[in-house]
Amino acid sequence: MEGMYGPLTIRGSVSVPESELLWRFSRSSGPGGQHVNTSDSQVELRFDVAATEALPPVWKQRALERLAGRLVNGVVTVRASEHRSQWRNRDAAATRLAALLAEATAPPPKARRPTKIPRGINERRLRVKKQRSDTKRGRSGGSWE
Repeated sequence: MEGMYGPLTIRGSVSVPESELLWRFSRSSGPGGQHVNTSDSQVELRFDVAATEALPPVWKQRALERLAGRLVNGVVTVRASEHRSQWRNRDAAATRLAALLAEATAPPPKARRPTKIPRGINERRLRVKKQRSDTKRGRSGGSWE
């Protein structure tokens, strides 16, 4: 069933053409009434990340690294069966795949630059510690005579 949905937009102008998406339909599990045994409403959407030419090389490399645990022979699979309608499940699967790829191809966050504690703050902390120590020391060992 190709040509029914159109390209899947990942982020910005980058999109995956319909020809690279593989759709499979099967019967959903769970309740659904009389119609449930005749309709293939569960949707499985597959996308071959390793073989795609739609993603820029840097994005493709990031996706392969970040999705390594989900890939089977370079292919990522997304299932949707929460709706009773196949079309709504198709929408859900496409949205989920787009979000997954957008997150996997996002640039890494900027490295955190450790901040230096200002000298005044450190000195004040040590001064307060010393005062507290003196207060506690003054409470002990004195005779009341």
